[in-house]
Amino acid sequence: MTTAISPLAPLGVDCSAIMGVLTNRTREQRQLICRAFQERTQQDLLKSLQAALSGNLERIVIALLQSAAQFDAQELRTALKNSGPAEDVALEILATRSAPHLQECLTVYKQNFQVEAEEDIKSETSDILQELLLALAKGVRDRYSGIIDYNLVEQDVQALKQAEAPSTEGTWVLIFTQRNLEHLIRVFDQYQRCTGHELEKTVQNRFHGDAQAALLSLASVIKNTPLYFADKLHQALQDIKPNYQVLMRILISRSETDLLSIRAEFKKKFGKSLYSSLQVRLSYFLTWSPRASPLPSTLPSLHTTKHVHALENS
Repeated sequence: MTTAISPLAPLGVDCSAIMGVLTNRTREQRQLICRAFQERTQQDLLKSLQAALSGNLERIVIALLQSAAQFDAQELRTALKNSGPAEDVALEILATRSAPHLQECLTVYKQNFQVEAEEDIKSETSDILQELLLALAKGVRDRYSGIIDYNLVEQDVQALKQAEAPSTEGTWVLIFTQRNLEHLIRVFDQYQRCTGHELEKTVQNRFHGDAQAALLSLASVIKNTPLYFADKLHQALQDIKPNYQVLMRILISRSETDLLSIRAEFKKKFGKSLYSSLQVRLSYFLTWSPRASPLPSTLPSLHTTKHVHALENS
């Protein structure tokens, strides 16, 4: 890394080398690189890169060098405090992270912003959306024991059928946020067999606005998490200008968990590889610092960690 960036010579930054190193290492290895750089140069790697880069490349590098909990805490804070709707990003983070990781994220949130995430959720959201996010933040979803309780499945199906009436939102929150995913998949299947239509149709008829969007997103996470992310990536690429924040958040946060599965779902649904889709769209839009080297031919490198390098061949 010291050959790619000299703290004393920002004009000499080799962006291709930096991205080649950072995107082909795990997050743990990147943290070790930061410590080694500090010991060798007596300078902070993140600050050195921030001084030398700008635009989207700077944001990508910062995200890569943060811990997973720091990255998610910042994304959650930004989502809750922005003027736009908070449910999309907040629900993505709270519903798709493992329980230990989520607790670490919420701890970092409090340390960095001197407030509990739950307090920000209460101040920035309302009604059933607030209840959903608070329940997810508690991380009390049942763990799958390997055994499906079909009696409980039937009870939940009947409870959801009765919860189509007003003032029954609590039933939806409880079942959607506390039952394990394997159980909920059976609930969704049994509900469709009993009613002749998918549970999502009931959500569309029963709820509106933020509540409807949140419940439909949560249903997508429950049924197929990789497909949920594939859809979000595709939508981010369909905007007039690609949504870099969404692309960066998903590609970086999922690179060491299920990005290969996301890639497979993307190609299955949209008929083209995620890699080629990113190449076509981002090659025309990605903004690089004028102090940086030209755009590398391997664009985009931010998702080519060693876990997903096979994307080039998909």
